[in-house]
Parts: sequence; structure tokens; C-alpha cells
Amino acid sequence: MVDLVRDPRWGRVMESVGGEDPYLGQVFAKTMIEAYQGEDISKLGNAAACVKHFAAYGAAEAGRDYNTVDMSEREFRQYYLPAYQSAIENGAEMIMTSFNTINGIPASANQWLLRELLRKELGFKGVVISDYSAIEETIAHGVSKDKKEAAYKAIMAGVDIDMMSNVYSNHLKELVEEGKVPETILDESVLRVLSLKNKLGLFENPYGNINEEREKKILKSQEHLDKARKLTAETFVLLKNDKQVLPLKKDSKIALIGPYADNIAILGSWSMFSDKAKIATLKETLEGKVGAKNVLCAKGSHILEEKDLNHILLEDGKTPIHTEDEKEKEKQMLQEAIEVAKKADVIVLAIGEHYRQSGEACSRANIEISQIQQNLLNELSKLNKKMVTILFNGRPLVLNHVAEKTDALLEVWFPGTEGANAITDVVFGDVNPSGKLTMSFPQATGQCPIYYNHYNTGRPHTRDFRYVSRYQDIPTESYYPFGYGLSYSKFEYSDLRISTNKMDENSSITVTVKVKNNSNVPGKEVIQLYVQDLVASVVRPTKELKGFKKEYFEAFEEKEITFEITPNLLKFWNEKLEYKAQNGEFKVFIGSNSENTMEAVFEYTEAK
Repeated sequence: MVDLVRDPRWGRVMESVGGEDPYLGQVFAKTMIEAYQGEDISKLGNAAACVKHFAAYGAAEAGRDYNTVDMSEREFRQYYLPAYQSAIENGAEMIMTSFNTINGIPASANQWLLRELLRKELGFKGVVISDYSAIEETIAHGVSKDKKEAAYKAIMAGVDIDMMSNVYSNHLKELVEEGKVPETILDESVLRVLSLKNKLGLFENPYGNINEEREKKILKSQEHLDKARKLTAETFVLLKNDKQVLPLKKDSKIALIGPYADNIAILGSWSMFSDKAKIATLKETLEGKVGAKNVLCAKGSHILEEKDLNHILLEDGKTPIHTEDEKEKEKQMLQEAIEVAKKADVIVLAIGEHYRQSGEACSRANIEISQIQQNLLNELSKLNKKMVTILFNGRPLVLNHVAEKTDALLEVWFPGTEGANAITDVVFGDVNPSGKLTMSFPQATGQCPIYYNHYNTGRPHTRDFRYVSRYQDIPTESYYPFGYGLSYSKFEYSDLRISTNKMDENSSITVTVKVKNNSNVPGKEVIQLYVQDLVASVVRPTKELKGFKKEYFEAFEEKEITFEITPNLLKFWNEKLEYKAQNGEFKVFIGSNSENTMEAVFEYTEAK
């Protein structure tokens, strides 16, 4: 899933790999295609990769799933198309259409999108499959009058496989017999599907990778669990660590409190077939690290208020909770948590979203932590104990209130099978956190959509003046910016240098910066390179990510980090929809996130 996402209200944020940045989307798309397909997709363990959702699904209006998408072609090409294009250039075998409209036409019936852009311009030769019932849904969109017309429009647009709506199986034969769909069109789709099956070796081995003996050896193998634990810890983002509360001392008396303290529901959406009986909880892994006598545990509150939890239960076909004494139980849980916290040296508070609040069909108009959990946080903060908050969620949240009430804040997302072990590794310092945010965290939901690579307006908010582009009641900038993430190490940047302040279409510039780990804690840092086109024929972003490097530093080690800026990194879609660089001045930024940077200026000119 390589959709660019700028609105954290959209539930499918949790699936996005590149977040709000097109360059990051390109890098992740390439990496995932290589990992899934390898050099030979028929080789045991490899699979044909299907890239979704084509196209611009992440721009659904108001962050509401399945909603309309409407944007200029230049905006589409500049920001939303690159990740899909990267996947195609790196050999993706399949493309899945999106639910949304493009230029007023649903993607699954959009001939310009699928035949002109995807096939002719981008050169995609593989299989196009619709998303779940998306072809039939063109009726609800109002562009097909019935299922037969939906089948006609989709096959003529270039959709090879109809997922789940059965309009192809019920109507394609008669459409061909009536001469409405040329047989050559049907043959093209059939050939593409058969070609993919042939590449996968399914004619020789129809069951592909299915092998019960191999399954027993691979699924939940210790090798894979160890890798999952290591990789999961690398995804965590340390958002706050006042007075170096983290890492915790192993001889501390810990009060582990919160609805995620002893909860296996840490896998997130799309984990409905997981073996939850084998998922460790945070309580179990903390006790395994420091002993049960040093971990005092209390739930403290539910994840959601009763009415919100019942809404989810009813949607899932489960029995809602209706207890007259629920409020009394909530008071008892809260009081128990307070008493437990009083006996401890440090509070570890495990809170977040319900796992059914993120994912498909999980758009939210308010992306704050539930009030019942905020009440728990408020009461615990009155004890004036050291407090570490572990945050479980699938999207950026409004965290002002949470951050203000806690000493340390660790974003762990929905961390998966080895999540609890990985969290324990990080909070005790066995692993130094090194993750960075791929999306901006807003000050308030009303800022959404929010993203770092925005345009300046004619009245940018650069001074304290009423008539500029700003809010009256909150700051303009994000609460935590794109690329942000702390470490137990202390990284310092200095001595930014560029090899020359002039370049042309036949040359490049080398940018170097010194980065030092000015602490006795070894760690990893993601060094980030951004560029800004200062004056162009169309408005350009305030900065754009153009490169990053993750480097390991020993205690007090200093390294010189080098990036190369080529003319290709300066190209954009201009007012004539030409993809090229233009003469003028550029700024280059290097830093630890999109806001904390050093900068230099250079000039680009086309060679004569």
C-alpha cells in the first residue's frame, strides 16, 4: 500500500509505508517489490506483488474512507503518482484499482487512468485487479446504470480481474456475444492473467508455496520471531524523554497501568487470523525482565467510553455491554490504579486507540485519545511520579494533552506479534530507539490535512501579524514534525558544506555534514536531506525530502555524512506539465527532522 497520506483522520493511514512524503513512498515501494518478488517470482517463498490503491486513494476528502478525490493533474503527478511509478519501474506484477474517483470518474472505470497513464505512459504490462466490489460500486457512484454496464466500463477501461462483485462472470460473455466488448479486449486480459500464472509456475505447481511441512517449520519459527522483535523495535519513535526518564532502571518498582498493560490486542487491523493465544502482553514481558515482584499492574480504565465501545461491538456483530453499575466499576478501576501507582517508583502507562479505530472504514473526525484514558492520565499525573507513556495507535494523534502530562512518550503503533518484547527491550535500554515519523502529528484535528512539504501562500505565517495564513486559536506548525524522533544518544550536527554553489544539468553537488554522538550511548540516527526551489514557474514546497541515511554511531563517535544532489532531484512538473528543472536558486537542508535543520544555498543553470 503506497498511497500518499496527508490526512491522519483517514483510517488506512496505518497501512501506508511512505506517509506524507513522495520520495519516501518511492523508496519503500522499490524495497517492498524487491523483497516480495526477488529476482524470480516462481522461486519458493517469493510472491507476485500487488500495488494499491491506484490511484490517489490517500487523498480522500475529509479523510473519510471511500470518499471523493479531486485534484489537479500536476498535484497528482508531483506527489501521488511517484510511489506507484517506482513500484512499476521495479517490476510490480499487479496493480489494484482504488475506490475513489479521478477527474470525476471512478478508478475502475477510468480509461485515461488505466489505459493512457498506466499502460501507455508508465508502461505497465502486468495484471490490473479491482478492489473489493469496486466495479459494481460504479453504480452507486452514478456512472453505471446497472451491473452489465459496470462490467462493460471496467473491461474497456482495462481492469483484468473483477474482485468479488461477480459482474464479469455474470455479464462479460453476453457483452462479447453482443459485440459490445471486442473479443480482443477480453483476450488481452486473459493473456495477462495466464502470463502471470505461468511466471509463478502455477501450471506446473498449482498450489504454489503451500506445503504443510514447510509451514510448520517457518510459521512462528524462532528465527523469524527474533527478526520480528529486532525490526519492531526499530519502528518505535521516542517523542519525549524529559530528564532521561528512559531507559528505566532494572531495579525500579514499576506501576504498569492502562488498558494495554495486559492486553493481547496489540496487532492492529488485518490481524483477524492471527494466533492470539501466543501473543505476549506487556505485563508478561516486563515481569520476565525484572521479576513479577517489581511490576505492579492495574487496568485503570477501558480504552473507550461505553457508548463508543458498544458502537464497535455492534459493528462487529458482538454483544454490547450494558451494565447499570459500569460507572462504579470505572471508579473502582481508577482508584485501584492510583493505589498501585503510589507504591511504585515509576508509572508506565499503556494507552492508545482501540485496534478497531484504525484501518479500513475507520475514519475519525476526532483523533484524540479517548476521554476516559485522558482522565486516567490526569489522575496519575497528580501523584507527581515519574511517568512513561507507551502509545498504541495506527495513525498520528493529537497528543498535546498527553505529552504535557508525562515525562516520556514512546510511540509504538500496533507493534505486532513480538511487540511487547520489543517494547520491553526499548524501555530498559537493551535497544536504543531510532525511528522517525513518516507523518506530521497535528496540534488539533482541525489542522488536518497537515504535511511538512506544503506551499507558501502570498501571506505565509512568518511573523506575528493578523492578516497572514494562520489559525487564531492554535499554532500553524505541527506538534511533532515529519522526520521527528529522539534517541537515548545525543546527536549533534555541524559544519554543513557544499562542494560548489553552482551546478548545471551535467554536474552535481556534494553535500557533507558532520554528525556526532555526543553521549556515552551507542545509537542510530537518520540523517535527512531536504531541498527547496526558491523561485519557479509554479509554487514549490517549503522543502522536500530528497535523501536520508541511517547510520550507527559508537559512543562519542563523529562521522562525516555525504549526499549527492543531481539535477534529477531538482525536477518538477511545471506549468506546461513538463517534468524538468528550472534555472534559479535552491536551498539545501540537512538535519534530524524536517524542522531542525542546517542550510546552504546553491544556483542551478541549464547547460548552454
